[in-house]
Amino acid sequence: MTEKEHNRRITDLGTLKALAHPLRMRLYRGLTVARVATASQLAEQVDEAVSLVSYHLRKLAEHGLIEEAEPRSGDGRERWWQPASDGVTIRDEDFRDAPEKAAVHTAASRLFFDQRADMYRRFLDERTTWPPAWAAAQESSESTLRLTPDELAELVAEMRDLMRRYEERARAAEAAGDSAGRENVAVHTNAFPFRL
Repeated sequence: MTEKEHNRRITDLGTLKALAHPLRMRLYRGLTVARVATASQLAEQVDEAVSLVSYHLRKLAEHGLIEEAEPRSGDGRERWWQPASDGVTIRDEDFRDAPEKAAVHTAASRLFFDQRADMYRRFLDERTTWPPAWAAAQESSESTLRLTPDELAELVAEMRDLMRRYEERARAAEAAGDSAGRENVAVHTNAFPFRL
């Protein structure tokens, strides 16, 4: 087990292809939320066979996206996994130099967007079951700005810094034993140029 990178930048096609598999992305997201888990625990989450989940976890590990974690139980047969970094970044500029790379990047981006949209649809379907405080706190909005590429890059960096501060605050509170009232919260942002 190595010390975690804060945010791993994926620059090679093999790693992008490994992550851009629907089940692997769900497993990676589930592991990111759980922070540590076994194949059995993740298989239950995604409703798949443990053997299939184990195979896909090994594929993620081969590309350094996840790694073995310290065992959380006395059962030596259980293999515990954790993300190898706190997150991943995939940039367009790393996949523009060849048509195959651009095509894989586009397909991966569409998969990630579809899974995020599915998460939000599920919330919409279930929002009446959430306590009123959560329903009032959630946000869905669209802002249209007129920016330069440099301003957009600055905006994105500021949003990442803000989310990182909240993540650090939450981890510190949980490390101190204060997890009351906390739920997993997905923050999806899409910032892109468009023309009418």
